[in-house]
Amino acid sequence: MTSKISNKASPLPRGVYCPVLSLYEPTPEQDLDLDASYKYFSYLIRGGVDGLVLAGTTAEAVLLSPSERQSLTRTARTAAVDLGFHSFPLVAGISGQSTRESIRLAKEAKEAGADFGLLLPPCFWPKAVNKDVILGFFNEVADSSPIPVVIYNFPAVCNNVDLNSDILASLAQHPNIVAVKLTCGNAGKVTRLTQEFTHEQFGVYGGSSDWLVPCLIGGGGGCVTGIGNVFPKSVSKLYALYREGKISEAVKLQGLVAQAEKACKEGIAPTKFGASYFAGPKAGIVGKEPFWPRKPYAPSEKVMQDWVVEVMKDLDEVEKSLPDAVPAVVNGKKH
Repeated sequence: MTSKISNKASPLPRGVYCPVLSLYEPTPEQDLDLDASYKYFSYLIRGGVDGLVLAGTTAEAVLLSPSERQSLTRTARTAAVDLGFHSFPLVAGISGQSTRESIRLAKEAKEAGADFGLLLPPCFWPKAVNKDVILGFFNEVADSSPIPVVIYNFPAVCNNVDLNSDILASLAQHPNIVAVKLTCGNAGKVTRLTQEFTHEQFGVYGGSSDWLVPCLIGGGGGCVTGIGNVFPKSVSKLYALYREGKISEAVKLQGLVAQAEKACKEGIAPTKFGASYFAGPKAGIVGKEPFWPRKPYAPSEKVMQDWVVEVMKDLDEVEKSLPDAVPAVVNGKKH
């Protein structure tokens, strides 16, 4: 490691994080279904994920009001506490197109119980987003944010604004910027950043689990993975196998995870269908409609649904073979 910066006061803990889907009531208004959300958060935590991400891209954050974002975070905190986890890591999306909006979202996330804020770069006018704009935006938000900031690099949803490793290394100097989520899928950024920084100085995470093992080999701290919504026990097991030094077993499971996660690459609707088909019943959520995308976006067509089931079914067999990491709570008692 070459950097001499101090360790961050609150590093993002290593592990597998699930960017949780938003669930809606089956009504024309599609209000948030917080009862279903509570069941779903509990299911994911019992499955062994190390943290939850609320109001991120997988949660359709751009379709949520500020108050809805807070409600999801509060509900997730309640679910974690009810399972006995009083300090379970919660990361809340705080991405706005202005510095002012992002700071407000960070403060509201803190009030709702979030531990960290996940922040995309501004991107509405991509030609105006130069290096100085990026550095100024993240540093100013981090200056005013009451929670540590995790940089979110996802060019596909940011008009191809892509943060290179030199910009990320500059931002890592800020004492309140603690990590980056690389949904760009660039393994070179992982190795360059982990060569320069320890995890405690600046954590580096993959933005999906189809390259979790390569990310960990490169020194990364874990991943934030959409397929965790469908198979939380399997992705948690993959991480555990690698950390236990069972590399051949990890590589074998990595292939199955990657095959299943390719469905998530097709968009939010296939991801939500996969979750409704495989995870919803296990979480105690009735019907498919709570998992439909918020309008104007539509559920997957039948052909896509059949394909999702086909590519995910092998990993479902693994999922069914694994025990819960945490017992369920029934009538106030763990079972």
